[in-house]
Amino acid sequence: MYSEKVMDHFMNPRNVGEIENADGVGQVGNVKCGDIMKMYLKIENDIIVDVKFKTFGCGSAIATSSIATEMIKGKTVQDALKLTNKAVVEALDGLPAQKVHCSVLAEQAVKAALFDYSKKQNIVLEGLEDFNPDEDHHDHEEDHE
Repeated sequence: MYSEKVMDHFMNPRNVGEIENADGVGQVGNVKCGDIMKMYLKIENDIIVDVKFKTFGCGSAIATSSIATEMIKGKTVQDALKLTNKAVVEALDGLPAQKVHCSVLAEQAVKAALFDYSKKQNIVLEGLEDFNPDEDHHDHEEDHE
């Protein structure tokens, strides 16, 4: 059901924790469904030099958080903005259909943290012009069928 990569990132998540005085912090999720993801970014010269996360949720949510942090660490802000849920799922060698929504949560947590960074820096990041950090990005309909 779950790939070896999903199990590895669930059992041994990378980059767990918080960053004090983070340059960008984003939180997304839905309390009703139980998945909440918080992402912390440290950015220097437009490069994500450190990233940490805290996730309350299922194993897939933890695994997608972990791999997403690995995928953006060391990248430019613009490269991190290109992270997609499809790329997260592919990096984990797939997820069960009913858990793909967790990858959307990882993508949105990264974008929420970058949105926070852009507000703190008073800059506009291409691709985040219409982003609303307060919107519920977690498509959880399949959880309640």
